Amino acid sequence: MTLSERVAMLASTTEERESTISGKLAGLEGELSGSSFESLESFLSARLDRSAVTELEEQSAALAARRLELEILQGERTKKLLQEEARALSEKSCDELQEELEMLSGTLGSLRSDIAALKLRLQEHERAAHLLREKTAALAAQEIECGRWSTLHELIGSSDGKKFRNFAQGLTFEIMIGHANRQLAAMTDRYLLVQSEDPLGLDVIDTWQAGEVRSTKNLSGGESFIVSLALALGLSQMSSRNVRVDSLFLDEGFGTLDQEALDTALQTLAGLRQHGKVIGIISHVPALKERIAARIRVHRVSGGRSRLSGPGVSGGIG
Repeated sequence: MTLSERVAMLASTTEERESTISGKLAGLEGELSGSSFESLESFLSARLDRSAVTELEEQSAALAARRLELEILQGERTKKLLQEEARALSEKSCDELQEELEMLSGTLGSLRSDIAALKLRLQEHERAAHLLREKTAALAAQEIECGRWSTLHELIGSSDGKKFRNFAQGLTFEIMIGHANRQLAAMTDRYLLVQSEDPLGLDVIDTWQAGEVRSTKNLSGGESFIVSLALALGLSQMSSRNVRVDSLFLDEGFGTLDQEALDTALQTLAGLRQHGKVIGIISHVPALKERIAARIRVHRVSGGRSRLSGPGVSGGIG
């Protein structure tokens, strides 16, 4: 294509466009004549830019979507309202229902007050129940302690203290019997001392009679003396734990012993003497005079008085 041809074509295109523009301007001016714009210049000055138009278009689309959402929600609520109206839950008027609502509201307030009072009573009950549990536990502990004391009272209690004295004396008596049996075993292998049914009573087991239990009242004079001597020696051994007992006086009883029993008793007393004990024997048995070297004699004088003589006696009448 030559240059002249291109120029002619451009000129033709320009004329067509000018004609088109002129037509559109005439149409625009015709439209503006019926609007509030006075002229084309006022319209162009009021025209929004492209970004503002885009923003408005986006807002319009958002509002349209929100409108559609609200229309759908309104339709659902309208449908639910129609359903509730169709149920016809009450035939009362609105005023009647309002009056009933006010009455029920008053009842509800009263019930709430009652509930609050019941909650307070429930809290007080729980505190009382907790206190009761503590008191019950303390009472159970006291009952256990009371049971211990009651058992002790049944064992050793009495208003005058006799039962306790018998209990304590019975324990002491049992210990003394143990000491006495050790002394008795050194003098004879026939008898063994035991407590009788009476806590402070005494019986003997006769090993020569198949372990028969006999009362001490059935012993002969010599046997009674041997048992009495064993008890006296056992008692002195108990006393020596707290108080030193260096002297022991025996008054009579030797006259009831046969020769064998007398020898046994004197050997036992001689054994105590070897342990530092001073043994005094008060007796009229002539056989003892020959076997006791240190003797203090008592001579009767007139007027119910007596005179002493022997080692360590300065003389005189008492």
